[in-house]
Amino acid sequence: MTLLAVERIKLLSTRSPWWCALTALLLTGGFTALVVSNTSPQFPATVASTQFAYSFGMAVIMVLATLAVTTEYRFGTIRTTFQAVPNRTAALLAKTSVVALIALLIGEVMAFLSWGLSMAIKPEADLALNSTADWLNVAGVGPVCALAAVVAVAVGILVRHSAGAISLVLIYFLAAENLITLIPEIGDDIYKWMPFNVAHKFVTGDGESAGGAAFGQPLSTSTLSPWWALAYFAGFAVIMLVVALATARKRDA
Repeated sequence: MTLLAVERIKLLSTRSPWWCALTALLLTGGFTALVVSNTSPQFPATVASTQFAYSFGMAVIMVLATLAVTTEYRFGTIRTTFQAVPNRTAALLAKTSVVALIALLIGEVMAFLSWGLSMAIKPEADLALNSTADWLNVAGVGPVCALAAVVAVAVGILVRHSAGAISLVLIYFLAAENLITLIPEIGDDIYKWMPFNVAHKFVTGDGESAGGAAFGQPLSTSTLSPWWALAYFAGFAVIMLVVALATARKRDA
């Protein structure tokens, strides 16, 4: 518990997490307002359309998670941490846990803020959370953001440089997986198992929360069920973290 408290203080005493959280909320809220305000009777607002922009916020959360690690390497404070806590695995696990919890909270606030804002913009639309799919489409954003933050922390531990780690995380998240579909014949089959595509399946399911409307989030091509999709993404995050922890134990700080 002491390690968790220390990591919480170290993280929240700097400005970057607060700016990242604010940026994530403004980005998702702004894009959500733009999308929902342009709905019409032909393309009505749905629960799915309220979360159209969650990936923008998640990208910012991953930047926050990466900086939580690389900033310590940049300023050399990680050496002090490892001197105070010789068990590097315990120290890094505490940091990862704090970052994941903060990412979960930001993700949930981000999702429900977008949903509430949509209800205010289109009060006549049917945006009630009436089904499991509806709840997953909104509340599911938080867990996905938390696991994405774990992946980003792992990349930060492995790369250690802020610019390189952030570039790698954003390029993969925003572009690399989609580019795989361009591989002739097998690209689409490989893409079905890409981690962030699978994670998106947990949020969107098979499109039930879109109410049959075309105006909503693009659906995941994964063949897994939503809960198995979350388990798959969690497994990927754990593997990345294990590799990062093993690497951190073997090399100099």
